[in-house]
Amino acid sequence: MGKNPSNFKGDNLPVEQVSENDVQDFINKLNTQTGKSYRLPTEAEWEYAARAGTTTAFYTGDCINTQQANYDGSSQDYNNCGAKTGVYKQTTVAVGSYPANPWGLYDMAGNVYEWTCSAYFGNYDGSEKQCVSKNDVSTSRVLRGGSWYNFARHARSAYRNYYTPDNRSSIIGFRFALGQTAS
Repeated sequence: MGKNPSNFKGDNLPVEQVSENDVQDFINKLNTQTGKSYRLPTEAEWEYAARAGTTTAFYTGDCINTQQANYDGSSQDYNNCGAKTGVYKQTTVAVGSYPANPWGLYDMAGNVYEWTCSAYFGNYDGSEKQCVSKNDVSTSRVLRGGSWYNFARHARSAYRNYYTPDNRSSIIGFRFALGQTAS
């Protein structure tokens, strides 16, 4: 689209340093150029894709390590799994550097948090199916997936974070979906 706002630049690195507003602008341009219907996933869609049919804390099982995802493995163990004995790369890594989940999706845990189109509410039950209005700039949006900067627990399939739609950070990127929002 003409510019790369990322802090970490390189071949196949995820784009980061993008606000949800930036991502919506990108998606609008992409849709215009391609004639397709790309969008951010809802929080429920994101979790469904991340879990890939699993019911454990991570799609890798009850534990995760730094050979399975990019997170800060230098401290804070999760579930007594030995997660704190791993590597802390202090940067993003090329997309696909780690094994895919059972559905073939890469980097659903770690590397960068991913924007969803869902408003953040404290009581999440996995059933929401609608995106917040793009015109609602005051409501925080949900981030999922954890990042290179965070501990293993942030990479859990169920872990939730949130920021305002204008927030940019080197730990935040995105993944988009194709088609209409689930209803």
